[in-house]
Amino acid sequence: MPSSAPGTSRTGRIAVIGGGPGGLYAAALLKRLDPRREITVWERNAPDDTFGFGVVLSDETLGGIEHADPVVYAALRDEFVRWDTIDVVHRGTTQTSDGHGFAALGRRRLLQILHERCASLGVRLRFGAEAPPAAELAAHHDLVIAADGVRSATREDRAAHFGPRISTHRNRYIWLAADFAFDAFRFEIAETEYGVMQLHAYPFSPDASTVIVEMREEVWRAAGLDTCDATESTERCAKVFAEALGGRPLRSNNSSWLTFATVTNTHWAHGNTVLIGDAAHTAHFSIGSGTKLAVEDALALAACIEEQPDLPTALAAYEAERRPVVLSTQRAAAASLRWFEELPLYVDQPPRRFAFNLLTRSRRVTHGNLRLRDSDFTGAVEAEFGCPQGTPPMFTPLRLRGLELRNRVVVSPMDMYSAVDGMPGDFHLVHLGARALGGAGLTMTEMVCVSPEGRITPGCTGLWTDEQATAWSRITRFVHDSAPGAAIGVQLGHSGRKGSTKLMWDGIDQPLDEGNWPLSAASPLPYAPGVSRLPHALDRAGLDTVRTQFTDAARRAARCGFDLLELHCAHGYLLSGFLSPLTNRRTDAYGGRLENRLRFPLEVFDAVREVWPEDRPMTVRISATDWAEGGTSPEDALGIARAFAEHGADAIDVSTGQVVPDERPEYGRSYQTPYADRIRNTLDVPVIAVGAISSWDDVNSLLLAGRADLCALARPHLYDPHWTLHAAAEQGYEGPGAPWPLPYRAGSRTPPTGRTDAPKPRLTLG
Repeated sequence: MPSSAPGTSRTGRIAVIGGGPGGLYAAALLKRLDPRREITVWERNAPDDTFGFGVVLSDETLGGIEHADPVVYAALRDEFVRWDTIDVVHRGTTQTSDGHGFAALGRRRLLQILHERCASLGVRLRFGAEAPPAAELAAHHDLVIAADGVRSATREDRAAHFGPRISTHRNRYIWLAADFAFDAFRFEIAETEYGVMQLHAYPFSPDASTVIVEMREEVWRAAGLDTCDATESTERCAKVFAEALGGRPLRSNNSSWLTFATVTNTHWAHGNTVLIGDAAHTAHFSIGSGTKLAVEDALALAACIEEQPDLPTALAAYEAERRPVVLSTQRAAAASLRWFEELPLYVDQPPRRFAFNLLTRSRRVTHGNLRLRDSDFTGAVEAEFGCPQGTPPMFTPLRLRGLELRNRVVVSPMDMYSAVDGMPGDFHLVHLGARALGGAGLTMTEMVCVSPEGRITPGCTGLWTDEQATAWSRITRFVHDSAPGAAIGVQLGHSGRKGSTKLMWDGIDQPLDEGNWPLSAASPLPYAPGVSRLPHALDRAGLDTVRTQFTDAARRAARCGFDLLELHCAHGYLLSGFLSPLTNRRTDAYGGRLENRLRFPLEVFDAVREVWPEDRPMTVRISATDWAEGGTSPEDALGIARAFAEHGADAIDVSTGQVVPDERPEYGRSYQTPYADRIRNTLDVPVIAVGAISSWDDVNSLLLAGRADLCALARPHLYDPHWTLHAAAEQGYEGPGAPWPLPYRAGSRTPPTGRTDAPKPRLTLG
């Protein structure tokens, strides 16, 4: 059993499994904090064995090391190679961006520094030795730190407790090195006869660089690299990127072709055993995060053990502190990983846009902070995009048929559940009017239902009567008269199997207690089994009736003066229910393969397009994934978007999910935009991106990178009806893309918040 002599720390005996940077640094910190601790590190490899070559650490991580252990920091500082330039080489052009700030050193040298520090502090280092099983160590130590990497035996032995989830990805990559120092972080794209290959390279010493070569699995196989040994693979990679290498060779270090594995765990601690580094989590190498995260884990773990009254509390505090940081990093890494997996989509972009897209791929670098880092580069990208001088991308116009939107901001459709008998009232006038006055190029209504039976709740608006049309005309007239240049669009839809429910704040998706109406759907499947009411499957007559309801509503919408019409084919409502294989189980011409599942939504689209004025645009909102197994696939999403575009849709509004209740969305900042990006850059059709886009910086970044043509924001416009005008003011923009209404013009500058004219100190006297 663990034991501690009187006066020793409550974590007197510590076992560390794995002698990588995270495990070594944790051992050094804990020993330094209490020299009485008995700490042993088990490392299966020899001291000078290592895999990979260079390690990149951020200034933030180095700052933490400096405060925690100045000795280690000083040793690292003396070894670092620093640079601040990124070169993006593609199709014979090199785009250079400055101001990024990197620091790197050799992985072997990093380990040597940590070995020396551990030895000087009295940590026992056992090289070439397999650690005893974690359970055995836990019985004889106060704390077991599992730093045994991505293939952690500790994690797998206790999988029932840690709850690991490991996802592999589609690209192959290999770690190599060049015996010279690149003068920048270099990304180079090679379009070979087999497909696209990419190089990531950076210096880690005055005479050496890390080189990673990456490509899709199918390209790797087509090139025959799956049959090459390490030597042949190294030679082949050097040949592909001979110009970048100046004809010099590459070398390997037990290098092999890998697929990246993303590791997550439900829990990071069990009993007195805790996971750190790659054993707990991984993040793709393209954002340089592996060693950084491991070192930061070690810092946080040591601090929590020092600060908390007992080990269980300390381990809980460690996980609570680190998990949000790691999840944020993993989201950024996942975005970067997907970008490189989808690289062939972007190779035809103009050179500067391509480089900007690459630099902002993880969403951690944005238009705003890239402008601060390198205004010349960002200005050149804006000019290539077509921004007039001094105009942010979001305030450039966009034409769809006869409609010119003055900017790229859309107030996303948001159900307000505030109508009576489908009639929009004063609330809707104020709600939509305020947002139109607030500067958005396009303000969308909520889903306007085409029939009483097509409502989600009793509070939903409609356009099935002329009286409703008259009420909507009042709103469109106000927008056009009071917010000149602003456009207003209508979204038409039918609730399908998700109808006859309570108002959102009374119980979302819960059936009404009384006053229900019959539900219809593609198939007789309730939305939430055991909770929702059972819909009936539409027969031929029912299909015809629904189509007529849509065209009647569209005619009324045209007379109301709406500038744009959107057909709602997302979120599990009626037309969406035909598109998803999870909700369409029909065996007739409207079910089965995608072509059939598209049939009725396209029939409705064609009928609406025929009665909607030719010069006014139509868009379609789709759910590009159901976030559920067996649902809409990426290929399905492309097929759906392609079909609507071929039938005349002027833009695809790309949302996701809300089709089945057991969905598992991967929430995060701008989490739905990759789906819009893929559709836009595969099909070359305009797209509206939506989903947790919250800042004007994100809007500018998405537009400038070519991932979207319009950005729809919902909650930011609930928080601030004048979000767009305030975005203009904050960017110092006063042009035609964001005109302030005359009565509001006096408020077009940010109000002062306090005195800012205090005199600055001029002298410091000793």
